[in-house]
Amino acid sequence: MKHVLTIAGSDSCGGAGIQADLKTFSAHGTYGMSVITAVTVQNTQGVFGCQDITPDIIKGQIDAIFTDIEVSGVKIGMVSQIETIHAIADKLMEHKVEKIVVDPVMISKSGFDLMQPDAKDALIKRLIPLAYLVTPNLPEAEVITGMKIDDLASMEAAAYAIHKMGAKNVLIKGGHLEDDATDLLFDGEKITTFKMERIPTKNTHGTGCTLSSAIAANLAKGKSVEEAVQIGKDYITTAIQHSLDIGKGVGPTNHFYELYNKAGIWEEIK
Repeated sequence: MKHVLTIAGSDSCGGAGIQADLKTFSAHGTYGMSVITAVTVQNTQGVFGCQDITPDIIKGQIDAIFTDIEVSGVKIGMVSQIETIHAIADKLMEHKVEKIVVDPVMISKSGFDLMQPDAKDALIKRLIPLAYLVTPNLPEAEVITGMKIDDLASMEAAAYAIHKMGAKNVLIKGGHLEDDATDLLFDGEKITTFKMERIPTKNTHGTGCTLSSAIAANLAKGKSVEEAVQIGKDYITTAIQHSLDIGKGVGPTNHFYELYNKAGIWEEIK
């Protein structure tokens, strides 16, 4: 079994962040581990507060994992401040990590800033060059590149721009497009698009975290970046199709639907 590490923030309602990452790793047959960068005050209705973990504790968590357990892949999610980014980058370079997926979480669906504005340059200079794959959605790609992105042509231009920043592969997620949910992958040589029909549901809490974690798990298992993205895209589509109507706001995706269904217990427990 491959071991996959998530470095991200905690979501107290369990639909995104560390909690979503660990569920996703398990659903893909990998062993999940975590380094918590921040604790959020969060439910399905929004994010209401955040407490960052100190850089020394973040470094300590990373060292504790790498000095004891073999790590086959890393996913980086919420990193809210400059000091956090430098701590993570320093340690991942020290431990010579290769398969790093960076999901640049910046703003929650409710509009809460999950990354301090002055941390953007540190993300671009320190984490993107370490990334095997970067997975921004359209608003995040706009912040990173300074470009207006509203169609496939501008998505492609943004992917080229982020690749020039040092990322080996770039996946621009098109969930904010007005038509079908089309994602665009640039591997440094060719463009590949992944198109799925838009699913009519409000329950999409944690979709970005879940997709990037599914990709990280499959990269750790030896899949090519294109294979890993396709598996991740199929997985998140199913998870959204069978999303959970939990809470008063935006409910979470269903990380274990396929496992429940194969076990014949989904109708019983849903």
